[in-house]
Amino acid sequence: QVQLVESGGGLVQPGGSLRLSCAASGSAFSTYNMGWYRQAPGKQRERVASITSGGRINYANSVKGRFTISRDNAKNTVYLQMNSLKPEDTAVYHCDAARRSLLPNFGDYWGQGTQVTVSS
Repeated sequence: QVQLVESGGGLVQPGGSLRLSCAASGSAFSTYNMGWYRQAPGKQRERVASITSGGRINYANSVKGRFTISRDNAKNTVYLQMNSLKPEDTAVYHCDAARRSLLPNFGDYWGQGTQVTVSS
């Protein structure tokens, strides 16, 4: 089993940057596929980015070129670097994990989320 705790959200102006972190506890972090998804009020969950245990990366079209996902298996942590933020990026961001593919699914484990608000 995996426990996930996100951090790094906050209020940022349009065009700004944030770096989200997701710390995992439990066994064998390196064997899990990891991802970030977001949910805005009144909207469905949206997969933002994912990284497999082997390092293959995928991004939603809406964030390509602006967001970067990475993982540090030594620290049991996955990151989401978000640049050139837009108001439409405002949402609660969750990380998730699974041993199966995260595309197009969501993980078997997820964290409580961190709020990202992009506003002037």
